[in-house]
Amino acid sequence: MSAFKKKQTPDEIFRQHGGQLRMSEAIKYGISRYSLYKMRDSGVLEQVSRGIYRLVDLPPISQPDLVTVSLRFPKAVICLISALSYHGITTQIPHEVSVAVPRGARMPSLGYPPIHAYKFSTDAFIAGIEKHQIDGITVQIYNAEKTLADCFKYRNKLGKDVVLEALKIYRSQKKFNMERLLEYARVCRVEKVMKPYLESSL
Repeated sequence: MSAFKKKQTPDEIFRQHGGQLRMSEAIKYGISRYSLYKMRDSGVLEQVSRGIYRLVDLPPISQPDLVTVSLRFPKAVICLISALSYHGITTQIPHEVSVAVPRGARMPSLGYPPIHAYKFSTDAFIAGIEKHQIDGITVQIYNAEKTLADCFKYRNKLGKDVVLEALKIYRSQKKFNMERLLEYARVCRVEKVMKPYLESSL
């Protein structure tokens, strides 16, 4: 039996990692820039965004904007309207991807999809993060309760009606978790603002 392991083809490397890679990852796994461009030019790969390539024969991405942003900025967390939309607790259609980054971090920017980045304090940034697998890619998204607390914090920017509608849909669709809502309200320093609305929702 041969001791030599058969070298993987670029196509196999892509499939092993969910069919989508950043250029830096592809190079790290042994695919040259030349091979990447050749695969793109021959129609095997499509360029999803700057520096991100995906096999053309894969099924359509269910959440392309969230996947693209998470590939480019893996440490950012999907928040506010984008997170409400993911959790199905808003009628708003996001026209940009809202992401949170810690204070002091470089603000992410992207040609497409458009991004709106918010700087969160350390405590607010790390609280309530969930990791979801979307089309084989890990996407960080705040849970529903943390997202509602964040929305109350940014109610003047988002519009109070949007925030109250989200709370109403959350109450009707999900198990109303007062304890968690208040926990995140304290982290976001909006407990006094949120509490009356939460109590009237009971």
